[in-house]
Amino acid sequence: MNMIRIKLDVMMAERQISAGVLAERIDLTTANLSILKNNKAKAIRFSTLEALCRELQCQPGDILEYVPDSE
Repeated sequence: MNMIRIKLDVMMAERQISAGVLAERIDLTTANLSILKNNKAKAIRFSTLEALCRELQCQPGDILEYVPDSE
C-alpha cells in the first residue's frame, strides 16, 4: 500500500531535541507528537507541519516521505 512516512524521529535525533521539548514548543501534546513520530497519524494539519518545520529548521520534504507500493 502506498503511504506517506513521517521521518520525525530522524529529524529530532539530528537536531538533538526530545519529544517533550518539541511538543511544548509547537503546542502539541506528547501523545499526539508520539502518534506522528510513530507513523500512526492519518492526517497532519498544515499548522502542525509549519510549526514542526519552524522548530526543526527544515522543509516539509525533510519530514515527509512518499513510499510507493514496491518498498
